[in-house]
Formats: sequence, C-alpha cells, structure tokens
Amino acid sequence: MNMGPEEAIHAGTPVVESKSRLEQLAGDLLAHADIQIGGPRPWDLQIHHTDFFSRVLTQGSLGLGESYQQGWWDCSQIDALIARMLSARLDREVKHRGLVWLALKARLSNPQSIRRAWQVGREHYDLGNTLFECMLGPSMAYSCGYWANARTLDEAQAAKHDLVCRKLGLQPGMRLLDIGCGWGGLMRHAAEHYGAHCVGLTVSREQAEFVRQRSQGFPIQVELTDYRELSAESVQGFDRVASIGMFEHVGLRNYRSFFAAAAGHLAPDGLMLLHTIGKNRRGLGVDPWIEKYIFPNGSLPAIGEISDAAEAFFVIEDVHNFGADYDSTLMAWHDNFEKAWPSLQHSYSPGFYRMWRYYLLVCAGTFRARDNQLWQFVLSPRGMPGGYRRPLR
Repeated sequence: MNMGPEEAIHAGTPVVESKSRLEQLAGDLLAHADIQIGGPRPWDLQIHHTDFFSRVLTQGSLGLGESYQQGWWDCSQIDALIARMLSARLDREVKHRGLVWLALKARLSNPQSIRRAWQVGREHYDLGNTLFECMLGPSMAYSCGYWANARTLDEAQAAKHDLVCRKLGLQPGMRLLDIGCGWGGLMRHAAEHYGAHCVGLTVSREQAEFVRQRSQGFPIQVELTDYRELSAESVQGFDRVASIGMFEHVGLRNYRSFFAAAAGHLAPDGLMLLHTIGKNRRGLGVDPWIEKYIFPNGSLPAIGEISDAAEAFFVIEDVHNFGADYDSTLMAWHDNFEKAWPSLQHSYSPGFYRMWRYYLLVCAGTFRARDNQLWQFVLSPRGMPGGYRRPLR
C-alpha cells in the first residue's frame, strides 16, 4: 500500500510564542468556523509543528491530511473540525494548484482505464478482509446505510439492502447483476429474501474469495472482472441491474460507457438502481488526499454529469438523496475500527492507524456539512408504463 510520507516524525518541535503572519492568517480564517488554535474544545486544533500553517495554506487538504499523518497536529473530534471548516466554506479560501491538476487530469486523461481499474482493488479493497469485517460488521456493506428507522449499523445496512430490492421490484427467479458487488451483501439479501439469482462483478480478489465462501447454497455467482469485460455468457437478459458504491471509481471519461454497458446487460423492461456518492458542483473529481491515500483514481460525479451520461440509454425514473445518513454510517465504522484496533495493530502500522481514522472522520465531516451527497437513481431503458412509484419508508 502506498503510505506516502514517512509515518512518523518528531512531533515535539516547539511552537514559537510570537504568532507568525501565517499563523495569524490561519487563525483569522479558522475563527469564521469558530475553531481556535490550541483551544479547549474537542474540535479545536492542537499544533505540534511550526511549519503546519505554511503547509496547509499552500497545499490545502493534501497538506492538512499529510501533516496529520506525520503527527504535526491533533484534534479530539476531526469529524467536527472538518464539518465546521466546510460549513464555513474555508476550503474555498485555501486554493491549491494540485486541485487544478486533478480537474485537468479527469478531463484530459483516463485514470480509470481498464488497465488502471484494478489498482483500487489491490491498494484498497485487498487491504485484508479481517480489517473490513471488524469495521463493517456482519453486513460487510461498504456503502451508506439507510437510517430512517434504524438504530444500529446492522439495521441501517439491512434497511439499505431491502430498500434497493424494493425499489427494483425484485421477484423470485429474477436475474440481478450487481456491478461492483463488494463482499456480496446485497446479493445475499436479494437471494435470501427475494429469491433472486445474482451475478456480481468486482476487481478485488479478496472480495471475490469472500463472496464465494459466504454465498455457498445461494444462487450467487461472482466474477473477478471489470464491468467492461463481463464474460459473454453472462452479458444479456438481466431483469435488474444494481451498482452500489462503485460508480465513484468509474471516472468522468467513462460515465457514458458505464451506462452503455449496464443498458446492454438489461432486459428492455428491466430496471437499474445506481447508488453513488456525489458532489454539489461540477469540476473536481475527488479530494486530493483521498485520491492519493485511500481511493486511487477515484472521481465523484455531479448530478448533472450523471444525467448527461445516462440520458442516451435510460429514463431517470427516481432520484433519492439520503447523504446525511453517511455521517452516521461513517461514525459507526469509526467506532468499530477503534474498538478493533488492539487486535488489528499487529497487522498494520501506527501510520496506518492515523491515516485510516483520519479518512473515516474526515469523510463523516464532509457529509455532516452536506458538502458530499449520496444519491440513489432508479433508471429504466424505455420508461415505466404508467410511471414509477418509489416504495414508501
């Protein structure tokens, strides 16, 4: 795994008493979000390195994340810190040329080509099934839960899987294609509770092996393949298609080919459900720190970019935003990770711990600030006769 900068540095470098001009500038910016440097509240910043301010003000979110990994600063509630920063739009005040490069790369190159699509499987999803079992719980669902009537993570994930099945109108004997099936949670739910016959696609060897082991006795098949290379015998005639938390790896240059592939697998009277994280505005694909350390080649769509790519192949029947539920999901994952760390620390480094907890808490903060969204689209190839009705609750 690419750990980037050194995992630890001497964090005890004394901070000079007289405030530098950069520190004053940073303090003024943070005051707009009611954040103090060295303050007593859990979202206040505790600075351990004199170069922190110049690094963050010049490098933006990449510098903020890397300096945390290296022990340059701490905060008791990183999720609350990030939520306050984003709600106050501080990210728009700190410009970083690396953001421009990411935007250009998304439009001029294809980081999510078939050859590069396997990188995220190797570097993220293959980190170890034990890690994800500890963090995700029995559902092994690595996407936003549905918390409308849920009190626990397991309830929220079961509710999400059931919501997907009901939106798709699954019936016994239907064939379901799950593009980006993860560890198979949706397929097991669809097979056990709705009698569906499922085929799942993944670019993660660890996920594929997990699905094979945990799905014995169910009408479930998993293929270790990119969605653009689905085997010929499985290509056509699916009654339903779902893609849960995978579209974030497709990339702007490939959105049209993704929908073309999905439509090609789907029966003319079928339905597709797309569940994806999204951003509020067109432009940048993903946060630079997340792209570098967590999801290589990731790209978050704007809602207009999805509709632009889908319109040639589908009628958009329904759009459902429950992005605020991702805050609760991520905080539950973080709690599970913290509880499991004593048993995991023998397999992962202290630097991994700081990186992973930062990832979970920062993401929770982005959804709490409504800076990121979670959409479920229901799509039909020709439009549902009489219209589509979203199931209640």
